[in-house]
Amino acid sequence: MKNGPARMKSPQELSNFPKAALPTRHLRSPMTYSTLLYDVRDGIAFITVNRPEKLNALNAQVILDLGAAVDQVRAAADVRAAIITGAGSKSFVAGADIGGFQNLDVTEARRLSARGSGIFRSIERSTKPYVAAVNGFALGGGCELAMACHIRIASENAKFGQPEVKLGIPPGYGGTIRLARLVGKGRAIELLTSGAMIDAREAHRIGLVNHVHPADQLQAEAEKLTRTIMANAPLAVATCIDLVNLQESLQMDDALALESAMFAMLFQTADATEGTSAFLEKRAPNFKGQ
Repeated sequence: MKNGPARMKSPQELSNFPKAALPTRHLRSPMTYSTLLYDVRDGIAFITVNRPEKLNALNAQVILDLGAAVDQVRAAADVRAAIITGAGSKSFVAGADIGGFQNLDVTEARRLSARGSGIFRSIERSTKPYVAAVNGFALGGGCELAMACHIRIASENAKFGQPEVKLGIPPGYGGTIRLARLVGKGRAIELLTSGAMIDAREAHRIGLVNHVHPADQLQAEAEKLTRTIMANAPLAVATCIDLVNLQESLQMDDALALESAMFAMLFQTADATEGTSAFLEKRAPNFKGQ
């Protein structure tokens, strides 16, 4: 190490510095999460949504924990990439915990959407690459989480879908925007308006996922791909991510804000109340367009 304290860079110097080269702090102690498993091995943060009894469904605590984990990845100098997956063999993230939707008013619904959307946007804008290892159901918010990652690989048993219309609402975490950008307008509208679920092979065919692997090879393949990326120059990798994101960023934030507003607005409709109730009561909904 060099002798003497390091000279502090001026604001002008920092403003001209590549984002990935900005100094990061080391966390003094590892954080623990009630709904996630978080482990760092050889520069990779392994983030596992850990609610297998609920098929890893998103609830308010999962969202908060994901936000803290994303912050932890960003702050840790010894972390260069992250892999997100779900606990167990059945599900990546099987959407939102619908029980938490009951009794939400418009303000609460918009706050819920904006919070999750903001965290997923932080993943997307990270200059440290995120790989989604989709090991089962990736529905609703789970599909949105996968799409927020830079790269998606899937096990052969993975399923994808945005079934929110069956609840009387649109996606609220960026699904309408990212799906169209990944698979094209026509396919996105079909998936969004039908609420259909597609398998891993179809998701690969239309460009939603990068690779499909046998389930017992998924984690190893996710790590192999991540380490291939990490073998390259960190500033070059970060710049590539920044430049790709830059093509979309001027419109993305406005589009996400509008999606959150519409997600919240539809929560006050009778159809949204009916859709949520029907789901929880395990019956077909009776929508009336109100």
